[in-house]
Amino acid sequence: MKLLDKSKLIKNHEITALDNLEMFCKNIEKNNGNYNAFLEIDKSSARDRAVDIDSRIKAGEKVGKLAGMVVGIKSNINVEDFHITAASKTLENYLGSYDATVVKRIKEEDGIIIGMTNMDEFAAGSSTETSYFGHTENPAAMGRIPGGSSGGSAVAVASEMCDLSIGSDTGGSIRNPASHCGVMGFKPTYGLVSRQGLLDLAMSFDQIGPFSRDTSGVALMLDVIGGYDETECTSIDNKIPSFVDNVEKSGESLKGTKLGVVKQFFDVSDDKIVAIIEQSIDKMREMGAEVVELSFDYIDLCLPTYYLINYVEFFSATRKYDGRKYGKRIEDVCGEEVLRRIHMGSYISQKEFSGKYYKKALQARSLIKIEVNKLLNGVDAIVGPTVPKLPHKIGTTLEPMDMYSYDVLTVIANLAGIPAASMKAGEVNGIPVGLQIQGKPFEDSKIIEIMAKIDEIH
Repeated sequence: MKLLDKSKLIKNHEITALDNLEMFCKNIEKNNGNYNAFLEIDKSSARDRAVDIDSRIKAGEKVGKLAGMVVGIKSNINVEDFHITAASKTLENYLGSYDATVVKRIKEEDGIIIGMTNMDEFAAGSSTETSYFGHTENPAAMGRIPGGSSGGSAVAVASEMCDLSIGSDTGGSIRNPASHCGVMGFKPTYGLVSRQGLLDLAMSFDQIGPFSRDTSGVALMLDVIGGYDETECTSIDNKIPSFVDNVEKSGESLKGTKLGVVKQFFDVSDDKIVAIIEQSIDKMREMGAEVVELSFDYIDLCLPTYYLINYVEFFSATRKYDGRKYGKRIEDVCGEEVLRRIHMGSYISQKEFSGKYYKKALQARSLIKIEVNKLLNGVDAIVGPTVPKLPHKIGTTLEPMDMYSYDVLTVIANLAGIPAASMKAGEVNGIPVGLQIQGKPFEDSKIIEIMAKIDEIH
């Protein structure tokens, strides 16, 4: 059942919000021990909210867009009275004292927050193996990583432990686990969704976005969390169309849609993944889309540019974790990857190296942004693989550059600030493969429309 259909049934009192919640509570009880997707659950408050929503529906009162929908929140987004740990020992006892803007909006629209999801420590990773609270399993490919850093949020949706979840995407942290777990994940245009209440990884890249099992769920959540927030400096005051309306009137034809395929995105991807993506593109052609080949000569520049900026911004963001105000001193208790990024950021930030590395990375970023916008100029969207390789087996020892190479196709959207999504294209030996769709800035609705049409034929 599509999420929008379920939402209508709850509002019509054909399914109660409490029944919907209890079904997920049972699934959490049964599955979370195996998957470790949720780090903290609050069934009691969730039940109180569900009962309140049901009584208001019964009384004929107006309820919010997310009425009765059960939602998981990534553990680096503030929710009052939940532990906001960023999956680190640094903040293991830190209790949220306020709601992030996105959380406030979810609650205002009657979404039921069930708990906090697992992630890579401080969002520094692509596997959800670096969490202080243990790794997360991939329900779609047991024994393999679910991707990261928002692995818990992707798994919570993939294993039907909630209707929807939200994560953060700095270089692919929503799209990467969406691809590995076979669900939908959406990184909005930079500035479309407020970052207020998010623990920074790299401020100029971070965006909050949704996970869902179908397009209508992505659209519904974006309708709620998107939009201007005057309390947040990166928020952009742009008129946003109704994403749900776009889904409902999408139809099944891609006639009139021009899609770009970038040769280099396929060159860096495993052959088995390429074969699945090419099948998806063939289906889009059959649906009436015009497909044109594009070339992007700067792919080798993207990862080093992204990580140099990431290191510096992460180092700066972590200076507040000095053990005085809250938590423990980060350098004393954090994991290997977090420490690596702090040391690298500290080194690059030094006056004598800043011009050599950081300023050059900022120039490279401007170039990449210009070139990506040129690519998008003549097309409605760019389609291709989300992740260039299949998820590795949990516990495999990888060199940092091997781990970073998972991000080669996703960091581009963060560098350019454009919207991008991942949806399931198929499977290689039972392991999900994601199709990435990237669009022009603030044309998030165009991506939703394309996703909805593809969703219809799956």
